[in-house]
Amino acid sequence: MSDVSQPVAHPPVTDWINDFDHTDPQWTNDPFPIWEELRAASPVVHTERFLGCYMPTTYEAVREIANDTEHFSSRRIIVRDVRPEVARNAAPPITSDPPVHKPAKQLLLPPFTPDAMKKLEPRMRAICNELIDGFIADGKVDAAARYAKYIPVRAIAHMLGIPESDSDLFINWIHMILEVGIKDETKLLEAVHEMSDYFRAHIEERRSKPTNDLISYLMNAKDKEGQPLEESHVLGSLRLLLIAGIDTTWSAIGSSLWHLARTPADRERLIAEPELIPTAVEELLRAYSPVTMAREVVKETTVSGCPVKAGNMVLLSFPAANRDPKMFPDADKVVIDRRENRHAAFGLGIHRCVGSNLARMEMQVALEEWLKRIPDFRLDPGGTVTWSQGTVRGPRQLPFLLGKAM
Repeated sequence: MSDVSQPVAHPPVTDWINDFDHTDPQWTNDPFPIWEELRAASPVVHTERFLGCYMPTTYEAVREIANDTEHFSSRRIIVRDVRPEVARNAAPPITSDPPVHKPAKQLLLPPFTPDAMKKLEPRMRAICNELIDGFIADGKVDAAARYAKYIPVRAIAHMLGIPESDSDLFINWIHMILEVGIKDETKLLEAVHEMSDYFRAHIEERRSKPTNDLISYLMNAKDKEGQPLEESHVLGSLRLLLIAGIDTTWSAIGSSLWHLARTPADRERLIAEPELIPTAVEELLRAYSPVTMAREVVKETTVSGCPVKAGNMVLLSFPAANRDPKMFPDADKVVIDRRENRHAAFGLGIHRCVGSNLARMEMQVALEEWLKRIPDFRLDPGGTVTWSQGTVRGPRQLPFLLGKAM
């Protein structure tokens, strides 16, 4: 059991093409030139790290894998140093393969329709303004820690019917699962157990006092045989909604603000033409896609002419696909009025993100409310921007100075 308790130390990468590592600090800080180098070398590259892992580097290769559920399983969705037994109902539908996947996903679609998001929007605007009220007079702020982070946390808490005041608890679990847990199995399991215990208590409470929220919705849901969902399925889906609904959007909002702080022309244009914000959001999603998923190769096959062997993992980088110049002209430039934009930020294939309507709405509202009240902001030269490591990439420290430069 030594691999469970001992985190694995990773030597720095010296040869990206044959020995890539998405947890290396160089990748964390600036992955774009690395992806370019890998794409120029091959549509699929391989590393012996993480017990053997492939990475498709082109949009086409990523799409091919995302659409192939026969050779690639979703039972493991994070590339890590260990591969323990897969828990049943770990996080349906994202960890489900066909035929189990479709009914599990269809269950989650109704709460995330565009109409449901319209009803949530006033609460989102209120949350954004409450957060801005907390720091606008200070003249400076860590926009990741005090704004971007809390918007999706409080939104998903509101939808689940759990206290928004528990936000820091949720943020800690996410950090343990998506960052620390890549190299430390103990921390990952600890967070999963704590989340399950937390949701069990809320489920128990609703047995005597039913509510009109996502927890009650899942408790009342039926499987395709018309039976109530097993507790493990309900808990797995609740863990998924909390994890997937927070870190991804927090990262996307933070990256968008980082871009606007560094690009005054784009910021000024969005202030002058607020109707352009939805189009700009799509481009910011493409350019700074937060989410890299994983698949497990379960049957040998070829991808874009490259052989892939069973038993390896696949780092399915939607962000790298979105920077492929064969798919997007000027792929390395942020073009906020880009019209043709079939980006893969929400994934491709059957696992495309259930919460994409929520994420888009949160990003639009977050930018609209910020730009209305803080039209002038820039990076604080005395501070440091830091980025998260691993599966989801976004700024974790984002020090800004607010107001016009003196």
